[in-house]
Amino acid sequence: MPKQNLTPEAAPVAVLDVVRAVGANIATARLRRRMTLEELAAKAGISKETAARVEAGRLTTSIGAYGAALWVLGLHPALADVGAPESDREGATLAAARLGRRARPRRELNDDF
Repeated sequence: MPKQNLTPEAAPVAVLDVVRAVGANIATARLRRRMTLEELAAKAGISKETAARVEAGRLTTSIGAYGAALWVLGLHPALADVGAPESDREGATLAAARLGRRARPRRELNDDF
């Protein structure tokens, strides 16, 4: 099966907005540190072009490139919180609603043989 990427044309607008916001945040953090794009790229181990795509919030750029840029800026711990089970209120509610249900009805045990 051929490799398929989520294209900007097929992506939900909310996803595009979030990725672009992350890229803008990375660019702002880099500029606050008075770091050039070349310095960020070299420290992150990515090309200057990839670093520019990260800052532009390009959807097709790997999450590893975003993670490396965040690491250079000291912001990588926040990446671990993305999708954390503790922040999944809907999932917790659904799991709690299933508590107490058994997959099979309980059978009574007796000593009759």
